[in-house]
Amino acid sequence: MRALVQCVSEASIDIEGQASGTIGRGYVILLGVGAEDAPAQAERLWQKISKMRVFEDEAGKTNLSLGDVEGDVMIVSQFTLYANCKKGNRPSFTEAARPETAIPLYEHFVSLAQADVAHVVTGQFGAMMDVHLSNHGPFTIWLDTDNL
Repeated sequence: MRALVQCVSEASIDIEGQASGTIGRGYVILLGVGAEDAPAQAERLWQKISKMRVFEDEAGKTNLSLGDVEGDVMIVSQFTLYANCKKGNRPSFTEAARPETAIPLYEHFVSLAQADVAHVVTGQFGAMMDVHLSNHGPFTIWLDTDNL
């Protein structure tokens, strides 16, 4: 499982051209599910994300976690995080999970976040989405469960 985690001061999402949700300070998580992923990867990834200390304390040091700042979360499915561009100029997505595997794992990850975070907004799997965000920091972190 792969995640691109961005600290934001605010974000919103439009699904199929319709406003769908907004968050304040917190994370926008673009989440990719790999063909070999299982619930254990979702759990390990969420635990890492939820405990990351990337928010500034009173002294300006990145010592605070999402829970410490009572942050919000937006989770957007993003199979393109598994793009393979080794051959030619057209990306291959064969390493991404097929929808019948990816959707339940995406939903499992969302449920883990909802258990810990008061305000979670999600995208819609397979839909055309526009994500608008104000990157705070900027602070963007790439996580891959193969490397955690």
